[in-house]
Amino acid sequence: MILRLTKMSKNYFTQDTEDAIVAYNLSSDFDEKSKIYSEKIHYAFFKLTQNIIHTFKFYHTEVENIEDLQHEIITFLLSKIHLFDPSKGTKAYSYFGTIVKRWLILYNDKNYKKKIASTPVSTLKDDPIIGYTIEENNSPSDKLSHNDKIELFVDLYVDYCTTNIYTLFPKENDAKVADAILEIFRKREYFNNILDGKFNKKALYIHIREIIDVKTPKITKIAERLNDIFKRNYIFYLENGYIKFH
Repeated sequence: MILRLTKMSKNYFTQDTEDAIVAYNLSSDFDEKSKIYSEKIHYAFFKLTQNIIHTFKFYHTEVENIEDLQHEIITFLLSKIHLFDPSKGTKAYSYFGTIVKRWLILYNDKNYKKKIASTPVSTLKDDPIIGYTIEENNSPSDKLSHNDKIELFVDLYVDYCTTNIYTLFPKENDAKVADAILEIFRKREYFNNILDGKFNKKALYIHIREIIDVKTPKITKIAERLNDIFKRNYIFYLENGYIKFH
């Protein structure tokens, strides 16, 4: 099954919504941002998450109701809203719809596998939500292309490294270098052949030296550490179908 967001009605996500997201990101005033979000963005995010959940039947959840799940996703969207750049030619509807889809695939897949592991095989095929048979694997991530899996993983990899940057790199200078490298991951145009351990070194070094005065051996050392974290955890994801950073 190919998940296509374009099949859903997006009347709730209008040009006004697109403009509001741009205005939200441009504003530095907390009250103004809150007003823009509550009046012009929240409902669009609420309907976007609702439609994707029901259209693609992402029902393997750990929460009591769908609105609780939507709240989790919307919180995640707000953590990413500042990364939206309309100058790249992508509409906010498509941009945030893709984020929601990736988040739900990972979340749904994790819970699906938990239920499969804890439910007797004899009862799985009769479960009305799983709809599982012994011969068929309904795990959502198994329907992703190779490139989609990389894209999904990179988003979560960057989040993990950013959140744990001072644990991974206790020295202040090392953490700054690592964050500069992660910024290249955030800007996908610099992201090439990561699975082969091949960073675009020229672009990487130029970018880092614009941010911090650091010598090449230090950049290489931090980049190799980040690359090791990426490859180790990505292989785990491919082999197990879920992400558990370590």
